[in-house]
Amino acid sequence: MQYAEIVVAVAGGVLLAWIADLATGRRGFGGTALVSGVGLVCGWFLAVRVFAVSAMTDWLWTVWALAGSAICLFAFFLFRSKR
Repeated sequence: MQYAEIVVAVAGGVLLAWIADLATGRRGFGGTALVSGVGLVCGWFLAVRVFAVSAMTDWLWTVWALAGSAICLFAFFLFRSKR
């Protein structure tokens, strides 16, 4: 499958967003999914374009993308405003 890395990265991002939403007991999945998606793109950008440690044909960028997603979700719940 030609685009298996992209499918795995997106599925992993949705899974991380779902787990974060369940673990924190927040109001909605939309915010966590958006933050997770932005983190995926940031992790991909760092791995492929900035540090050039991977190419789109490798699986290493998916690890970077999922790490970026996890870091963004952590920062989202750490710094978000609490009413």
